[in-house]
Amino acid sequence: QVQLEESGGGSVQAGGSLRLSCAYSAVVRYSFGWFRQAPGKEREGVAAIDRDGSTSYADSVKGRFTISKDNAKNTLYLRMDSLKPEDTAMYYCAAEFAVATMSRLRSSAYRYWGQGTQVTVSS
Repeated sequence: QVQLEESGGGSVQAGGSLRLSCAYSAVVRYSFGWFRQAPGKEREGVAAIDRDGSTSYADSVKGRFTISKDNAKNTLYLRMDSLKPEDTAMYYCAAEFAVATMSRLRSSAYRYWGQGTQVTVSS
């Protein structure tokens, strides 16, 4: 069982930045992802980082968001720059032991989820 806890959400104006954190229980060679869900919309993959450190991003956030992790601190990060109102959503981190490359941004590929942290971007 992997436990995940997000933090760092908040309210920011368009063009601003936030860094989300996700503390996870000590695991070895897991894949991680960040997902978001806006009211009335399906959960969508935002960014993922594989066991070897390779990353994937949704087209909507490429060049603005950066996923990273600190294995020593058991913490996953999502740096979000140039935020837009359409980035407003609940953000979740997820973990799984092994995720196929083509499935990195699919929520169905992950078993373990945090409770989420709200991000609100105002225009």
